[in-house]
Amino acid sequence: MAKRRLPEAQNLLQEAIAREGEAHRLLLAGDTDRARIALVEAAVIYRRSWEASPPRAYGRLVGMLKAATIAGEGLAPARYVRRALGTEGDSPTSWYAIGLAALLADDDALAIAAARGMRDAAAELKSGREPFERAAEAVSALAYRNEDRYADALSAILADFEAREDHLTGVPIADTALMFERIAAKRGIEVRPDSPLVPR
Repeated sequence: MAKRRLPEAQNLLQEAIAREGEAHRLLLAGDTDRARIALVEAAVIYRRSWEASPPRAYGRLVGMLKAATIAGEGLAPARYVRRALGTEGDSPTSWYAIGLAALLADDDALAIAAARGMRDAAAELKSGREPFERAAEAVSALAYRNEDRYADALSAILADFEAREDHLTGVPIADTALMFERIAAKRGIEVRPDSPLVPR
């Protein structure tokens, strides 16, 4: 891999977030075709940002997977993450990326292991563990294809987004819930929550 380039990586990250924000605005406006294009472009830029970043910048891989999954194009990025990270994480975020990639590839056993790894790694954090615990529960519920557990997990994620004053892209949208719903739909257990933060 080419030498990591921090300034370029940061610029690419900001570009990915901006493109994702545009996609979110399009989704809320009901322009799903243009939103999908913007999400795919954001996923590509997240990947470029990861490749230019210092090691362990795993959030960029999660961003890539999230954008691509909402766009309905998650399988190729999932394969990329599995090649990049393998099956062992070293942080809550790396386990999160592995878990999402496993779900997209229908590797439920690995997704269950990743959810467990995410919880264990998050337990060591001094703060900020709750989002990982909520995501881990959603990953695990989807891997077990447990509709009730998934509905509860999604409700907790959505409640967190609805309580936020600020969103990463500047657009009030529950993109994590949208991502999980895309995965759940393929498993026949989507919730279809009634929320202004989850466009149809």
